[in-house]
Amino acid sequence: MGLLDMVLGNATEVTQKEIDTLFQGVFFEGENVEKGFKVVRDIWLFTTYRLIILDIQGITGKKKEYHSIPYKSIRQFSVETAGSFDDDCEMKLFVAGNTLPLSYEFKKGIDVISIQRKLAEHICK
Repeated sequence: MGLLDMVLGNATEVTQKEIDTLFQGVFFEGENVEKGFKVVRDIWLFTTYRLIILDIQGITGKKKEYHSIPYKSIRQFSVETAGSFDDDCEMKLFVAGNTLPLSYEFKKGIDVISIQRKLAEHICK
């Protein structure tokens, strides 16, 4: 990801090298990565069975949270794109067993439509 992409907040595809480094030991046998998006420091990784959201925390980025959401538990989702006065995009995931949705904000310029398209491929089949 280039410096301009980081400043603008554009999502880029994750490289295989980044996947190998950051997700070592996370996948189980038979699970394959289909697509990954790097959103500033975080990564949204779509596998054959689940969505893994890697939240890289702290100044050094050594602290990481891996949030694993099986596709079968996502009941619905919504996407709100950026507007004239509101620069942020937002995605809400409604997961079975939770009364409140999981909410994620993205900076203006991130292609949330590509992310939601990949999510829809798994949930709507």
